[in-house]
Amino acid sequence: MLRKDAVTIDDIAREANVSISTVSRVLRGNVKVSDSKREAVLAAVAQLDYQPNVFARGLASGQSMAIGVITQNFGSPFYDAIMQGVVQGLYGTDYFPIFADGQWEPEIEYEAIMAMVQRQIDGLIIIGGFMTPNELSQLSTQIPLIIVAREVPDFEDHCIYIDNITASFKATKYLLELGHKRIAHISGRADHPDAAARQQGYEMALEEAGVDIIQGLIVEGDFRRQSGVLAVETLLSRGISFSAIFAANDQMAYGTRLSLYRRGIRVPEDLSLIGFDDEPAASFMIPPLTTVRQPAVELGQEAAKVILARLKGETVSIPRLEAELVVRESTRIHQ
Repeated sequence: MLRKDAVTIDDIAREANVSISTVSRVLRGNVKVSDSKREAVLAAVAQLDYQPNVFARGLASGQSMAIGVITQNFGSPFYDAIMQGVVQGLYGTDYFPIFADGQWEPEIEYEAIMAMVQRQIDGLIIIGGFMTPNELSQLSTQIPLIIVAREVPDFEDHCIYIDNITASFKATKYLLELGHKRIAHISGRADHPDAAARQQGYEMALEEAGVDIIQGLIVEGDFRRQSGVLAVETLLSRGISFSAIFAANDQMAYGTRLSLYRRGIRVPEDLSLIGFDDEPAASFMIPPLTTVRQPAVELGQEAAKVILARLKGETVSIPRLEAELVVRESTRIHQ
């Protein structure tokens, strides 16, 4: 029995009693071969336990067979779920993902992207990110590119995202329908487009309801739990009354809940709380968190599907996915 790392297509051809070129066509899978020959080759592959040399095949084809994936924060349940979707979307294909972390810092993200490109990846998926439309446009001339969970103006045919403005509008409107008029907002970092869009949706809902926007009820966070803790302390120190908080992501909502608990403020009896993302832990918070659900895994799956299609030269439209308000026990009618 040959060692599987020593098995070659010559061995497969002899075992299957076909030509080497026939074996090559079957393994590539993109050239028509008769059913009998295909079955003979696949049987020989199984018998010899052949493992293709991806590196050598990449050199021969001019492809690395790798898709670069830039995330923003390893360990973030939302971003990690998108990465899981990418892995699922690439599973069973000839391509494999290579991951790097931009760490929510534009300079680090840029360095990670350049390192990926220099290693001759075949395509690039950027989750979130800070690159400008002009930078992304230039990058897309060098490599097939998909942006996930971010809307980039004038670059929409490369972006898979949910409408953050509409989703935040719905979340805020729900609080208004519960009778809340003084609704605080903990935004994400000011330079992040998602944060700006979610704050815009919050403000639009207040304006439509004829409720004044009180700047003292808006506090900037950074999408991390600790900033939710600090935001509550800031809000309470300002002395402006409020009956609900809309946090721009679940991470900050968790920090908010902790800070309220330490202050003896009950949720939802004293104050209603809404998050954004619907991370897996959201339904296990005490009380379970009302939040906006982003289809994170589906975003990653669709990104993989689109990048694969474009690598094949196929024309494919960008899907539009919808967010959903998930009502749990952290909100109630304002008395």
